[in-house]
Amino acid sequence: MGGKYHHGDLRAELVRVSLDLIAEQGLDGFSVAQVAKRAQVSPGAPYRHFATREALLAEVALNIVCQLTERVAAAIAEHDAPADALAAAAGAYTRYLIERRAGLNVIYADGLQGPDYAELHEAARGLTDQFLMLSLTVAPDPPTGLELLEQLFTQAHGYGTFQLDGIFVKQGYSVDQVVAKSTEAARIAIAGRILG
Repeated sequence: MGGKYHHGDLRAELVRVSLDLIAEQGLDGFSVAQVAKRAQVSPGAPYRHFATREALLAEVALNIVCQLTERVAAAIAEHDAPADALAAAAGAYTRYLIERRAGLNVIYADGLQGPDYAELHEAARGLTDQFLMLSLTVAPDPPTGLELLEQLFTQAHGYGTFQLDGIFVKQGYSVDQVVAKSTEAARIAIAGRILG
C-alpha cells in the first residue's frame, strides 16, 4: 500500500494503488473512492485524471496486459518446442494471476468494451496472439487450435482462482506447486489435441 501522496505523477500513483488494491481484494474490491483513500487524495482527485471508473480500470487493465505479455513472452522464450512453450505460457499466466489477482478477469471486465479503450484491446490481442500462434502451431487444424486456446486460458485461470479462493491452500499446495500443476495440465491438454 502506498504512503501519503506528495505531488508528482498522480495518474501513475492512482494506477499503482489500483493494482495493489486489486491484488489484495480482487476486482470486486476495486472502487475509485477506495483508490483515492489509499492514495490519500480527495475523492474527486482521481476524476481529474480519469473521467470515469471505467477509464481508470482500463488504464489498470492495460498495465496488467503489458505485464502479463512480458511474463508470458519470457516463459515462451525458455523453450524451443512449441508445445513446451505453450504449457510454460499457461503456467506463467497462472503465476501472475495468483500474485496480482488479475488476468483476463480484469482485462475483459464489464465496461471496458468499445472504441474508447482501443489501446487496451490492441494490447490484449497481443497477449492472446502469443497463445494463439502457438496453439495453431501445435494443433492439427485451426478449429482445434482455437479450442485449445480456450481450454488453456480456462485451465490456467481456474488453477489460479482455486489457489486464490483457498481451495488449493487447504490442500497445502504452494504457489509453485499450483503453477506446476497448471503447466502439467496444459501439457496434457496440448498432447490430447495433438494426438486428436
